[in-house]
Amino acid sequence: MNQPQQQHGQHPGQFQGQRYPILLSTMNDLPGYEVVRVFGEVFGLTVRSRNMFSTMGAGFKAMAGGELKGLSKLLSDSRHEALGRLSEEAMAFGANAVLALRFDCNEIAQTASEIAAYGTAVYVVPHTQR
Repeated sequence: MNQPQQQHGQHPGQFQGQRYPILLSTMNDLPGYEVVRVFGEVFGLTVRSRNMFSTMGAGFKAMAGGELKGLSKLLSDSRHEALGRLSEEAMAFGANAVLALRFDCNEIAQTASEIAAYGTAVYVVPHTQR
């Protein structure tokens, strides 16, 4: 994994090359960085369903085999939405990173998918800034 690098003049919570406004990592610690404050658990949640015709089309595709591209896109979009909401909640606490990031997925009444992203909101600084 490439270590996130801050660019000169960048806010301490912004990392180069990140898709989200704060660092999100599945690791429990971050090499080259020190956790100086722990804010606690944060999560982002979304529940989505597909329209009836889309679901029927996916059912026919499933009989033939192969990737269900519409469902893959729905789940991918849902993950990104959940991560965006997780980032917003963490930033509201003053965090600049979320560590130990995990996902949980559930089906609700066979009509919708719930995607939850959760982790620990923290504030990290590079070891050199101590």
